[in-house]
Amino acid sequence: MLIGITGGICSGKTRVAAYWARCFTLELIDLDAICRELLIREQPGWLALKKNYGNRFFTSAGHLDRPCFRTALFSDQALRREINSILHPLAGAHMQDQYRRAKKTVVLAEIPLLFEAGWEHKVDRIVVVYAAGKTRCQRIVNRDQVNRNEAEKAMSIQWPLRRKIEAADHVVDNTTSWFNTCLQVMHLGRLYSAKPDEDRP
Repeated sequence: MLIGITGGICSGKTRVAAYWARCFTLELIDLDAICRELLIREQPGWLALKKNYGNRFFTSAGHLDRPCFRTALFSDQALRREINSILHPLAGAHMQDQYRRAKKTVVLAEIPLLFEAGWEHKVDRIVVVYAAGKTRCQRIVNRDQVNRNEAEKAMSIQWPLRRKIEAADHVVDNTTSWFNTCLQVMHLGRLYSAKPDEDRP
């Protein structure tokens, strides 16, 4: 079983996914990590961007200019859709390959753009991590060192979190204490897998 963990930007899905995987000794597929690897020089994503856009998103040394790339994606919806149509299939293939090689029957996958990529049918269950919009906005400001307008723009290019919640099998409410969040994760972990590893922190 492949369980997709998603949510809004800075909702806490990475922390939730890591805690779940650690407590129940599960394999965790990280789509952000897959995408970063795909965009390393000479890797499939890098090659695809180079083929379609020439040097537009690259430094003089041939590496991806991530700030330039990020700005372009945020500011041009048509370009974002075009690039996603190129990169999402590559990332999806890597995810499926990791899942096939997994040694456990239950595998977690942190997929930030699960709904936006149309991957609802690539996973068996969907868990959405929820946090209030104001909280997420402030986290983006702190994490990315951007202003509030830029943070709100980053939030706006994703599906509204309420819409994701309506399409989810389960919701983890990450608005209060981390202890309360952990209780919810433990409940889901027990629901879908064996006893947690009591010796792990």
